[in-house]
Amino acid sequence: MEAYRQRYPLDTREADATVEAAGEYRAMLERLRADDLPRFEARFKELLNENTIREIANFQSHLAREGQLIRERIDAINQSLHGIDYNSGRFIELLADPAVDAEIRDFRSDLRLCTEGTLGGADEQAYSEAKFLEVKRIIERLEGREGTAEADRRWARKVTDVRQWFTFSASERWREDGREHEHYRDSGGKSGGQKEKLAYTVLAASLAYQFGLEWGVTRTRSFRFVVIDEAFGRGSDESTRYGLELFAKLNLQLLIVTPLQKIRVIEPFVSSVGFVHNEEGRRSMLRNLTIEEYRAELAARSA
Repeated sequence: MEAYRQRYPLDTREADATVEAAGEYRAMLERLRADDLPRFEARFKELLNENTIREIANFQSHLAREGQLIRERIDAINQSLHGIDYNSGRFIELLADPAVDAEIRDFRSDLRLCTEGTLGGADEQAYSEAKFLEVKRIIERLEGREGTAEADRRWARKVTDVRQWFTFSASERWREDGREHEHYRDSGGKSGGQKEKLAYTVLAASLAYQFGLEWGVTRTRSFRFVVIDEAFGRGSDESTRYGLELFAKLNLQLLIVTPLQKIRVIEPFVSSVGFVHNEEGRRSMLRNLTIEEYRAELAARSA
């Protein structure tokens, strides 16, 4: 009785190991006989074969497709980046290398172990109980185990976010021979203007990909509307001008929300301006001017 209680604590939580409890153990035995679980063993293995492990394989394939899609998108963005002179004679190329994170590496390895030797084979041993326990362990952690639910949720978000499977960086290369001039693992050590210039370059190329634009090709009837909030407020005039020239090359339709101090840099790139004024923080007012009206009023005020 005691050995049975230790092995199946949930089933015997209301039964103790005494002679008086013999009736309860007999009742449990009768339920086990009535359930006749061995009769369902073949069906259980069939379901394990056709569903459980196969679904894990589908899950693994889905994540792999997401990873491939990221690589394809980066390839498409790099095609646009190649057409942009980041510096004279040089362009930027995005790189996506496999992440070295141990949790991600172990998760991907565990997924492979769950399906190794199970697809395309007829060997029943491939679908053993040990294989099922491997699947069960992954599923339980993805769902969140008792006592470690919060840590498991953080782990699940991390390992199933395929973007975390990559370490992204940028390489500045010479156009004439493709040699690397500088490698950007992050923006540490760079000036504010350098960080912005890199960000604008990648943003412009990403927009080109998102809108399906070919570099330098004008499509007058296509819709390419982009809103940039808090734009260029802290950046240098040089990086602001560089970003706007990139967007102009893409023929993007921009709505730029920016502090007034940048208006002189933005002015050559816009056709109208809207001045927003908020009286004592209680009511906002908007005044719209064409760029010609703005320049005429600016000249009148200066005179």
